[in-house]
Amino acid sequence: MISVVGLTAVLGRIPSTSGMHRAYDLALAGLVGYATLFYDTGVDRLIGLSMAVAVVFRRRLPLTVMAVVSALALTQYLLATLPREPLAGGTTMYDGALLVAMVTVVSHAERMWKVYAAGGVVVLGVALTYGGVSSVASVSGRDSLNEGLTIAGLCAAVWLTAYVLRTRRLYVAALEERAATAERERVHLARLAAAEERTEIARELHDVVAHSLSVMTVQADGASYVIEADPGRAQEALRTIAATGRDALEDMHHIVKVLRGGKGSGGEGGEDRRRVGLDHLEPLVERARAAGLQVDLSIGDKPAGLSRAGELTLFRIVQEGMTNALRHAGPGAHVAVTLTFDETIAALEVVDDGAGKRAGSGSETVSRSGGNGLVGMREQVDVHGGRFSAGPRLGPGWQVRVELPVRTAA
Repeated sequence: MISVVGLTAVLGRIPSTSGMHRAYDLALAGLVGYATLFYDTGVDRLIGLSMAVAVVFRRRLPLTVMAVVSALALTQYLLATLPREPLAGGTTMYDGALLVAMVTVVSHAERMWKVYAAGGVVVLGVALTYGGVSSVASVSGRDSLNEGLTIAGLCAAVWLTAYVLRTRRLYVAALEERAATAERERVHLARLAAAEERTEIARELHDVVAHSLSVMTVQADGASYVIEADPGRAQEALRTIAATGRDALEDMHHIVKVLRGGKGSGGEGGEDRRRVGLDHLEPLVERARAAGLQVDLSIGDKPAGLSRAGELTLFRIVQEGMTNALRHAGPGAHVAVTLTFDETIAALEVVDDGAGKRAGSGSETVSRSGGNGLVGMREQVDVHGGRFSAGPRLGPGWQVRVELPVRTAA
């Protein structure tokens, strides 16, 4: 009898796959129903078959099945105490359904009090059966005590095994949830990185196209005006257009390489898009001067802690500032570019005198609606944790001020 109960309990804790749940539960119910064949009384078989039917629903209603099976086991015990009822006394083989129900509650209950309550019900049943009325066991008092201790030990072992399985299942579920969360975060970070990359490419594309086309347009207009009166200046303007176009094509080549996922899309190749720096400000200024701007450039000693990305940001802002001056201040405008450094800050100031159409009250509207230019400059500065301001001067003209943090050199 004890071996049959132990077998039922062990089967009750074997994990099953999702596709086999129903068949597994039916097998357990069949085993409990088969155990009733060892008893001759109709009441025993009715109680055992009722337990078997309850076991079928153990996965959907674990606590309800535990209550039903416990009530049936208690009914069997109470009826067995009546002298006129020829029921089997003590623990019956179909009482294994109680262990199956207990394992189900311990393994799947959400609240811990249900886990302990299920074990407590089984312990109470064993104590009641073997400690309350020894005559019910139809054996001597000493044999009843030994059998009761054996059954109690078996139930405790089954409960502990089910508790370990519960802990394991929760641990695996936590690992799966953590893995799913990590995967969602990875996808989210990849999307953020892609969006940031697109924004950076859009800024660089704007810088290349806006600056290069502005210089080329101004030079082309100038060449058309002086081509007959001063062929030498017209040729110089055409050379500037050609040089600007070649630089723009080179920049576009690197940007397209990034978009195609080539060498420039990451790693060391990512430096291709950051090849310009403060050393390239002088050629940039010379190109602006050739386009008709009067530019004064003042650069302090570059600190060792200024990163390549910081240099690129300062270069692009100077480039955008002079492009805006060409477009809005007009030829002949005076632009002062001042770049100073101290131990922690790189300060850049680009100021024009507004000698062209941006001078006067209407200049604010033109400059403030500059679109991607000012927005791109502010975004680039924000990436480095710096400060950016742009607006009209007290007098005519426009000014851009930038402060970028400089890392302390090791």
